[in-house]
Amino acid sequence: MHEITKLPTLLVIIGYLIMSTIGCTAQDRAVPTGTNSTGTVHQFKVKTIDGTEKSLSDYKGRVLLIVNVASRCGYTSQYADLEALNKSHASKGLSILGFPANNFGGQEPGTNAEIKDFCSTKFNVTFDMFEKISVKGGDKHPLYAYLTSGGGNGDLSGEVSWNFEKFLVDKNGRIVKRFKSGVDPLSEELIQEIEQEEAK
Repeated sequence: MHEITKLPTLLVIIGYLIMSTIGCTAQDRAVPTGTNSTGTVHQFKVKTIDGTEKSLSDYKGRVLLIVNVASRCGYTSQYADLEALNKSHASKGLSILGFPANNFGGQEPGTNAEIKDFCSTKFNVTFDMFEKISVKGGDKHPLYAYLTSGGGNGDLSGEVSWNFEKFLVDKNGRIVKRFKSGVDPLSEELIQEIEQEEAK
């Protein structure tokens, strides 16, 4: 009789342990690893337009402007202003990272070699360019999965809607601002935000 009395208590304890384990597992799965919604941009490795692997942790301590670019877009002329911004702010701590993408209107059909040649001959681009990636859809690059998640900030989340959208990243690798394609790289709005981050 004494052993039977203990049985409900034992069952409660076992049930609690099982539910605790399930609860922890569910919590662990609450943020799927594929979304990269935590951490910083410094955790990612990418390839330069020449095919060399580069860790974005190399940019620690620098402000970043990350842009998805295209050669046949109505905004392609922004390459010139991005380069002007690079020349005026690289010494102040800004690095511009260009990521060619063919997600919108098929406006970046070229190979990495063709894109590199286009950028250097048409716009004398000297800021860092990377290999062509996807910034939207099922094959989205992990870096852009992180960027479009907002990096943990829901106000900054959302899909890239067109070429030349800009993500401003602070010296610690956190996204601080997003700018749509129509915001010119030399606009007062953008430069003011960049200078605020450079001064920190």
